[in-house]
Amino acid sequence: MDVEFLYLALGLAALFAGFVDAIVGGGGLIQLPALFAAYPAALPATLFGTNKLASIVGTASAALQYGRRVAIPWRLVGPGAVAALVGSWYGAKAVAYLRPEVLRPLILLLLVLVAIYTFVKKDLGSVSNEPEHGTRSVVLALAIGGVVGFYDGFFGPGTGSFLIFLFIRLLGMDFLRASVSAKILNVATNVAAIGFFVGNVELLWKLAAVMAVCNLSGAVIGSRLALRHGSGFVRKMFLVVVGVLIARLAYDTFLR
Repeated sequence: MDVEFLYLALGLAALFAGFVDAIVGGGGLIQLPALFAAYPAALPATLFGTNKLASIVGTASAALQYGRRVAIPWRLVGPGAVAALVGSWYGAKAVAYLRPEVLRPLILLLLVLVAIYTFVKKDLGSVSNEPEHGTRSVVLALAIGGVVGFYDGFFGPGTGSFLIFLFIRLLGMDFLRASVSAKILNVATNVAAIGFFVGNVELLWKLAAVMAVCNLSGAVIGSRLALRHGSGFVRKMFLVVVGVLIARLAYDTFLR
């Protein structure tokens, strides 16, 4: 396949991935399969690392876009991001001891439960119900960051969706506030994963740079749409992305 065409196709995939990821997470659903299709002979770790390099720019941009319009609860997000960074690092290391695929049926079940709960609870995340955040909230943020960060480093699919759901369900945030908080924790998990991959595998730096620019463009469009249309729009996108995640994991688990 012609290199220019390959880069164009992967750039378009990264653009759409950045768009979706900026709203509700799940960009990896688009970007990673595109990379695997384009480079079937490459080491999976090389493609995972390249994907992280391409997506971190868009994720960070989306966090900045949201941060200008949505108040970020730094008392929770700061400790949560640190815990996510540490968890992601150890999650990436844990791949050497346990195959991530063993988690697939459990993650599929959890995503189904998240989708059902969100669909049934029509008012979930429509408005902020946050209490005064004290020690309990900080401990919850640390636990969310550490556990989901470990999961992202170890396996990954649905990380943004899990973060958003847990911030809404456990900390009372609305969808917009949960989304910006999730983006910041996602940046931390990506930093940890990139640090691990850079030191251990060869990455496709030129391709990652091209995809990063495209991912950034998609993220800018997606975050502006989310801010314009509010929590209701983000909730609908959340359900769509979780539905696609469920379909993808069900296919991988039972049909592939």
